[in-house]
Amino acid sequence: MTENALPNIVVVGRPNVGKSTLVNRLAERRGSIVGPTAGLTRDRLSAPTQWRGRQFLLTDTGGLLEEALGSDASSTITGMVATAALGAVDLADLILFVVDGQVGVTSDDLALVKRLHRAAAPVILVANKVDAARGEDKVWDLLSLGLGEPLVVSALHGRGTGDLLDRIIETMPEPDEMRSVPEEPCIALVGRPNVGKSMLFNRLIGEYRSIVHEEPGTTRDSVDSLIEINGTRYRFVDTAGIRRRAKTHDVEIYSASRTRQAIERADLAILVVDAREGATAQEQRIARQVADEGVGAIIALNKWDLMDDPETARIAEQTAAERLKFIDYATLVRTSGLTGRAVGKIFPVIQAVLESRKRRISTGRLNELIQQTQQSAPPPGVGGRHNKVLYATQASTAPPTFVLFSTGELPMSWQRFLERRLREEFDFSGNPIRLVVRERSRNRRDE
Repeated sequence: MTENALPNIVVVGRPNVGKSTLVNRLAERRGSIVGPTAGLTRDRLSAPTQWRGRQFLLTDTGGLLEEALGSDASSTITGMVATAALGAVDLADLILFVVDGQVGVTSDDLALVKRLHRAAAPVILVANKVDAARGEDKVWDLLSLGLGEPLVVSALHGRGTGDLLDRIIETMPEPDEMRSVPEEPCIALVGRPNVGKSMLFNRLIGEYRSIVHEEPGTTRDSVDSLIEINGTRYRFVDTAGIRRRAKTHDVEIYSASRTRQAIERADLAILVVDAREGATAQEQRIARQVADEGVGAIIALNKWDLMDDPETARIAEQTAAERLKFIDYATLVRTSGLTGRAVGKIFPVIQAVLESRKRRISTGRLNELIQQTQQSAPPPGVGGRHNKVLYATQASTAPPTFVLFSTGELPMSWQRFLERRLREEFDFSGNPIRLVVRERSRNRRDE
């Protein structure tokens, strides 16, 4: 399975040479987190890009250090970053090797270039941070890397980036066929730090994409991965954990923002909860945002392999249900990213939620159910006035939204009761149901 039909251009280099700034400049987007702190990008991040009528995928990677390329570095964060980056190199159609044109060749560059000489894809050497012609003195030292003449750019100011894009178009392979790919449903893994999102994410997509480590908040940006299961394509997004606001500083502010953006564009959110600690105030805030955005939801009680006491397990489930009432429509799955427990069961649940999200009910069947509901349990009176629904229609899907034309105000308790009836009858599993009440004008005489 290929991840994308577009040519894959992978950007590599040591930390703080401006890889993410270059990707954002070429893709004309604010995609990766960019800032003065070295090593902000740890995961592989992709951005669709277009130039001179050609489309391709730019993949940003974490910074590579000489010590991380050794065989004994796999257990460290820098080693994990290297594993993910080199995995991207293996899948590349073209590689952009970015170096700091003002610094010249470093030991980290030399260690990486040895790997790149063995790569199957062609390599373009990019000398970044050269803001003006007078700063090109050290660029010629880069010829010693054996990758040909470097292409001089300033990602920050845009200098030379047009020439780089031209070189990319000239060098990258022609796609076998240009075809439009339908937009895939977007599934975001969300939750606070250190609940096992990245490990569960890696289990779900079946390849090493996000960095898994015991340090909380390792995933600092959102990571997209396209996968195909039984002919259906899905876009999975691993996100950085959201902390309490009082503990949110510097880069975590950007991470939290990206998580919120991931929820906003998602069709389905998998809220990952540490089964041992249960749902906290942070999960409640995330659940509220998921509900506010009208996103489908699954609750993954993760690290279930550690729940060896039945009573503790029962309390964990009960507590999650009580504290996450904002998404009481969500399906609960007990998972373990470490052992892979129940990971396979998530996909049927995902498919069921996505299908019900698009479900449309005929107007006749909808009004038949509402009339039956009103006959068996009429809406309670409001201010001495007993109102009723005259007519209803489904206005939209994703999320399922129904408009109720009524003679007056309908109590929220009865609306919730009607929502349960709609859910029971038409199986909108895992999705919120929105009811919009349109009251008949009161200046009309009641009939």
